[in-house]
Amino acid sequence: MPANRFVVLLLIFLSLPGCVGTMPDNGGPRNNLLYAVAWQQTAAEYRALYHQGFNLARARVEDALARHEDSDRPLAVISDLDATLLDAAEYWGYQVGRDADFFDDTAWDAWIAENRLEVTPGALEFLQFCAANNVEVFYVSNRDQGENTDAYALAHLQKLGFPYADAEHTSILRETSNKQSVQEAIMSDYEVVVLLGDNLNDFSRRYYVTDVAEREALMTEDRDAFGNRFILFPNPTDGHWIRAIYGESEPPASAENREILKRAAMRKAWQQ
Repeated sequence: MPANRFVVLLLIFLSLPGCVGTMPDNGGPRNNLLYAVAWQQTAAEYRALYHQGFNLARARVEDALARHEDSDRPLAVISDLDATLLDAAEYWGYQVGRDADFFDDTAWDAWIAENRLEVTPGALEFLQFCAANNVEVFYVSNRDQGENTDAYALAHLQKLGFPYADAEHTSILRETSNKQSVQEAIMSDYEVVVLLGDNLNDFSRRYYVTDVAEREALMTEDRDAFGNRFILFPNPTDGHWIRAIYGESEPPASAENREILKRAAMRKAWQQ
């Protein structure tokens, strides 16, 4: 084959959807999770962001305690669980180890049942500070491992030594990710100082949109709340930011979805 014809055919091949993203390199096929999971498992910066978040949360609670009067409603904190207080690094390492590059619900449910979650950096110290100062902690999360869902969540909290780890302070939503009604019920009885989460939807349902730009615009409108009422933690592996890309939070592993992710990563790209 003439050299110029070979070059043309190669360029056509590389331009086909999915070809570049799935081409093998010296280590085998590329895994979409590699950079994110490597960062979670090795970066001091990742841990620093948790300490920063819990330091901010403590400062907000200290301010509220200084202003609080006996006649006021009791103080409280509302927190998400996974990737906020509970670290699932082992699960994501397992996914990478078996060359899985999208969230796997079946593997997740099996791993949750083993109660192997760890505490995120600074979480336990902050919540113990809250408990020592009579600031109640409410855990609100969405999960679904069937009839054992609530029992698993409570077992995680109790094993790791979290305060207020009881049914009264824990709400696990199986049918929806909409936390608003539960949060509003807590707010009717308590002065909620801060909400903790790794997902914008942990703070407000209005972020539950399927457009990247719209989600960013809504966040920008609320920018003054971050670090004050909303304390956000890093999660590069899953969440509703993925829903904004795909239209669903747990897209199946496929060549098409790998190409969609690649295009999202090139949303701002230098064109030579």
